[in-house]
Amino acid sequence: MSVWFVTGASRGLGRAIVEAAAAAGDQVVAAVRTPDAVADLPSDQVLVVPLDVRDEGRAAAAVEAAVARFGRIDVLVNNAGYGLLGPVEETSDKEARDLFDVNFFGLLNVTRQVLPVMRHQRSGRVINISSVGGFTALPGSGIYAATKFAVEAVTESLAAELAGSGVTVHVVEPGAFRTDFLDESSIRVTAAEPLGAYEATVHSGRPAFLAASGSQPGDPAKAAQAVLTLAVTEEPPLRLQLGADSVDRVQAKLELVRRELDAWRELSLSTAYDD
Repeated sequence: MSVWFVTGASRGLGRAIVEAAAAAGDQVVAAVRTPDAVADLPSDQVLVVPLDVRDEGRAAAAVEAAVARFGRIDVLVNNAGYGLLGPVEETSDKEARDLFDVNFFGLLNVTRQVLPVMRHQRSGRVINISSVGGFTALPGSGIYAATKFAVEAVTESLAAELAGSGVTVHVVEPGAFRTDFLDESSIRVTAAEPLGAYEATVHSGRPAFLAASGSQPGDPAKAAQAVLTLAVTEEPPLRLQLGADSVDRVQAKLELVRRELDAWRELSLSTAYDD
C-alpha cells in the first residue's frame, strides 16, 4: 500500500489519479483549494486537505497533516495548475507572473515540503505533471509552455541531485485529454485587446481549439492508470509522454532539433580558441 499526495485533486487528471489510487487500495492525500469538491471520496482512504499551492505555509501544514494521518508519503503528484492562451506580446506581466506562481512556484512550494519526508524515508517518487507543451510550444501558448518548460528543467536537475537518495523524480507530458482543461475553470485567455498582427498565427485558431473541449482523444482514466504504473515500475523514465498527439509532437521536435544540429554543426564548433 502506497501513500499518495496529489495536488489539484478536485477535477481533471488529478481527480482521476486520486480515484485510481484509491481503487487500487492505496491511501491518498487529496490537496484541493475547495474541499467540498471532493467530499464524495472515501474518507477511510482519502484525506482531504485544503491547499493553495502558492502558499508555502499551507503546503507545510498539508504535508504535516498527511504524515500525521498516514505516517509517510510515497508518491507526490504535482498536478495543480491552469492554462493561459494568448500571444506573448499580448500577455501582461501580471498574467505571466500569476501563471508562474501556480504552475511553477506552487510546484516548488509543495516539493520543498515533501522532499524532507521522502529523504528521511530514503524512498519516494515525485511525479510532476507537465504537458506536451513543456517540450514543444505552439503559437498562443508561449507563457503557459514557459511554465511547463520550467517544470521540465527543475525535474531534470532535481532527479540528478537526488541520485542515490532513494527518491526519484519524473515528468509526465500529457497531450489532449478529455478533462475540463479547456473550460473556463482551467484555462484563461489574455485580457488585452487582440492585436491584428497575430490574427493569422493565434487568434483565428482559438475558437476551434476551445471548441474541442469534451472531444479530446485522451481518456483521463487511462492516463491515471499510466501514472500508477509509473509510480511502481522499477526503472521508470525521466519523461513519460501520454497520448498519441504527445508522442507525435515530441518525435517531430526531436527530428527538427537533430536536423538543425547537423546542419549547423560546423558553425557551432567553430567558436573555440585556436590551439
